[in-house]
Amino acid sequence: MEWEAKGGLRYRPHTRIDLKGHPTLNEKWLQRQIVEDPSRLGLGELFVRDIERQQPRSGRLDLLLADPDGTTRYEVELQLGATDETHIIRTIEYWDSERRRYPQYEHIAVLVAEDITSRFFNVISLFNGFIPIIAIHLSAIRISDEEMTLVFTKILDHATLGTDEEDAGEPTDRPYWIGRSSSEMLSLVDRIYELVSELDPGVELGYRKHYIGLHKNGIATNYVKMAPRKKQVNLYFPTISQSDEVTNLIEESGLNTLDYSNRSGYRPIIRSEDLSEHRELLRNLIERAQKNYRM
Repeated sequence: MEWEAKGGLRYRPHTRIDLKGHPTLNEKWLQRQIVEDPSRLGLGELFVRDIERQQPRSGRLDLLLADPDGTTRYEVELQLGATDETHIIRTIEYWDSERRRYPQYEHIAVLVAEDITSRFFNVISLFNGFIPIIAIHLSAIRISDEEMTLVFTKILDHATLGTDEEDAGEPTDRPYWIGRSSSEMLSLVDRIYELVSELDPGVELGYRKHYIGLHKNGIATNYVKMAPRKKQVNLYFPTISQSDEVTNLIEESGLNTLDYSNRSGYRPIIRSEDLSEHRELLRNLIERAQKNYRM
């Protein structure tokens, strides 16, 4: 990344540049760098869905990014200098606006700032983990008089401080999920549930706001979670720890998945045509998840 020294100024190598007070390396410039290569944020191979996205009430979202599978959107706000309460609230408001307008996607708020203060964590803690938010610390580092680099460091990943049932949201029902996804996808949920009930008789579906889980004898047993979308069902196996064995098993099958999540575990994507082809793999994963839950 090239940068022209202004006014004959010279900098010591490997020193940090304060972008907030810089005459040319401003927020628009930072935005362009991310647009050119969104992967530099460390969130995977994302693509730019929109820039300066107008919000219904007021303001513009700096960047809207999406994953290649089209299941997750990232509402990204940029902040030069230190975080402050108003910018934190604006980030959350934009995230909330987008998720209400497009509930078929998973939405994650992202705040990129040069200085993530303790005040940020104090404010976020007030929401008790109900908001999936990522905080990324930005550093602009001088390499030489003519060159600099941007370093993005994730310091908060999907803040989830509440319990499993708190994160699930309030109870819902089948019509709610049909309206949010489709009747076809709820039928696919039923077919997946049949696999689960074969291994665990007596288990029932539990409809929650953010996913369809399991319960047995009135007690939540969410070793498998399902999130129906318009054309697919995202499965979550939170009790299966990441391992080479399971990763290779899924990769060799050719089944599409989202990246492994410390919160949600392995996350295969199931479409109607996948169930027959990958039936044995899913039985394997369900059985592993159930055994781990009982341990």
